[in-house]
Amino acid sequence: MDETALRVRTFFARFFRTTDLKDSDDIFALGFVNSLFAMQLVTWLEREFAFTIRDEDLDIRNFNSIAAISAFVGRKVAAAVEA
Repeated sequence: MDETALRVRTFFARFFRTTDLKDSDDIFALGFVNSLFAMQLVTWLEREFAFTIRDEDLDIRNFNSIAAISAFVGRKVAAAVEA
């Protein structure tokens, strides 16, 4: 597991009462996410990884699993370094 995925998993552990969550599990389909948690996640990602999530980034595919979030963070961080 990469560092980003571990940090996301640690964040989720504060809210989810499961230890069985796999990196590829769809947290929306499993019912872990409501609109309030989605906003908390976006805010946390922006603070934790020091980038801005724009309207065009708000695609469920960027946030529906630990693996998807980790990949999204990687893309955002790489884009910030290139800028």
